[in-house]
Amino acid sequence: MPETSLLRPGTNCWRIEPARRFAFIVDGADYFVTLRKALLRARRSIILVGWDFDPRIRFGDADDGGPERLGDFILWLAERTPSLQIRLLRWDTGAFKSLLRGNTLLTVLRWKAHPRITLRLDAKHPLAGSHHQKIVVIDDSLAFCGGIDLTMQRWDTRAHLDGDPRRISPNGKPTDPWHDATSAFDGEAARAIGDLARARWRTATGEELRPEADCHDCWPEELAPTFTDMRLAIARTIPEMDDQQPVHEIEAAWVDMIHDARRMIYAESQYFASRRIGRAIAERLAGEDPPEIVIITPHSADGWLEPLAMDTARAKLVEALRRIDRHGRLRIYHPQTAGGAPIYVHAKVMVVDDRLLRVGSSNFNNRSMRLDSECDVILPAQERLRDSIARLRDDLLAEHLGVDPQEVAQTLARTGSLIATVEALRGPGRGLVPYELPELSEFEEWLAENEILDPNGPEDMFESPAKRGLFKGWARLKARLQR
Repeated sequence: MPETSLLRPGTNCWRIEPARRFAFIVDGADYFVTLRKALLRARRSIILVGWDFDPRIRFGDADDGGPERLGDFILWLAERTPSLQIRLLRWDTGAFKSLLRGNTLLTVLRWKAHPRITLRLDAKHPLAGSHHQKIVVIDDSLAFCGGIDLTMQRWDTRAHLDGDPRRISPNGKPTDPWHDATSAFDGEAARAIGDLARARWRTATGEELRPEADCHDCWPEELAPTFTDMRLAIARTIPEMDDQQPVHEIEAAWVDMIHDARRMIYAESQYFASRRIGRAIAERLAGEDPPEIVIITPHSADGWLEPLAMDTARAKLVEALRRIDRHGRLRIYHPQTAGGAPIYVHAKVMVVDDRLLRVGSSNFNNRSMRLDSECDVILPAQERLRDSIARLRDDLLAEHLGVDPQEVAQTLARTGSLIATVEALRGPGRGLVPYELPELSEFEEWLAENEILDPNGPEDMFESPAKRGLFKGWARLKARLQR
């Protein structure tokens, strides 16, 4: 199937728009520096839409005369450019608690007192759902879309050094290694993200914002484009509510990309617990010549509730997939530092062969498909871009393996296998560790199998556990395998 026909607006994406430049940005250190330089080029409008904003974080390199911390930088930026309107939209749940962090309340009051800075809370989501998009739009001329929030713990370099003294929280405590990814792009694709941000602002606040008429070049000079002159698809998850029609473009895109893979799928995801994604992978593994599938995930989910929900579902899903994987084409790994410390994977990335690249806010879990609001961008490669997509995949693998990207490319060329490449290059210290199935208690198995903590959309919230199930919809596949 040609890549252009795989992506269909209204089915597995919202819009497909051209961009002159696209940059894939890995890890928070580079993102914060790049975003800061881009914000300095804003003339009229900045819209920041996110799961969280922490005004206390150190934000980029303060070599431009502005303050070091995000909250002070936003105020300085508004004063520096009198024509500029700055709008921030944050998920409402947890907002009150976040106000008690350090001097956050004081900064927020200073923001609210400024006539050209507007902070709003997004409460337009179902019960237990969240606003999870992470997008920035500057003058409708440059957009960022990916998985990195402007909050604490996100900063790290690609070296993921043990005990890096720069990797600290605002209160001075050391934080763990963290891997993440986002993207920057311009052109009509950036304007489309502006339309999406304005639609979300209208949904959350009722206020209508006008598009910017005066587009200009906001691209930071220091940011080297990964691709030039391409078309980008934008896919969304919008949960169902009384006054809101659901949109499941991301889920449809995930499934179609998995089914379209020819040789290999490389993915990074914070979670691996989605019923429908699991079924799509199972269908491919049950075939006669399935693609290799390599998934990079954290050793354990972050927080206190997430491990109970996501780690248990991952275990049940992987256990089922391994029974189906008679060709040995599925591998799941965790990255670790040179000292053996786990690197938390927060990135949401997928590369299919050397033909499709996707980066965004959605994970391989049910809520990203149906319950939360999400935004991803997908690059369907033209022939001339395939080498660049392959290099990007090899570069990500090289980061996790602690080797040079050329070594990954050469090993892959020699073996013809993504799994064989990882196995040949991984070793003690910095590298990738295979996932091992944990032993689950009866309670953990019940939670996972009935999706109690990761419902498959608002309609499942009040459905009895007897009607739910992590493997709901797998009946045909089971019958096919039993023939």
